[in-house]
Amino acid sequence: MGRAQTPAHFDGLILAGGAGRRAGGRDKGLLDWEGRPLVAWVSERLRPQTSHLQISCNRNLDVYAGFGDSVFADRQSGFQGPLAGLEAFPTDPTREFLLVVPCDTPRLPLDLAARLYQALTKQPESCDLAYATAGGQHHYLHMLLRRRCLGSLPAYLASGGRSVRGWQAQLRCISVDFAAAGDAFDNHNQMQART
Repeated sequence: MGRAQTPAHFDGLILAGGAGRRAGGRDKGLLDWEGRPLVAWVSERLRPQTSHLQISCNRNLDVYAGFGDSVFADRQSGFQGPLAGLEAFPTDPTREFLLVVPCDTPRLPLDLAARLYQALTKQPESCDLAYATAGGQHHYLHMLLRRRCLGSLPAYLASGGRSVRGWQAQLRCISVDFAAAGDAFDNHNQMQART
């Protein structure tokens, strides 16, 4: 357990399917940050850590296709939140682990997959998911999960559940401290507030 893994062992998923309510209805992943769309920065940092990078988006699929290996939309209508994007993830039984991040954190750690994997596999096989913490805050959407976790999503969503934290509470999870990562998990909204 805990042995090093190469990117070939991980699928990657960028969640960019939101309604952009806090961004005035704009497509958040395509908002400009330092001269490029947010998703471009996230993709650039995530791609070396994964074997196949997919993007969940409900608008501008043709644009997002330029930043991932493939794109897909939610099965559910009406912008049901990040879990709807995760629930629609195409299954591939050849890779056990899925690395998930939101589209608005352009300074992601380059060792995100490695550190989450190391922590997750130090636990018993029954441990399902590892997520990042930094500065005393939990970053539930920055997670590495075993593919089997996805099986519980349809029932959770059908029951009206939308909270990422609420869904994770049903699983066996651990948090991984990225205290030295500084502002790596700051999202675009936080960056805009400081400028």
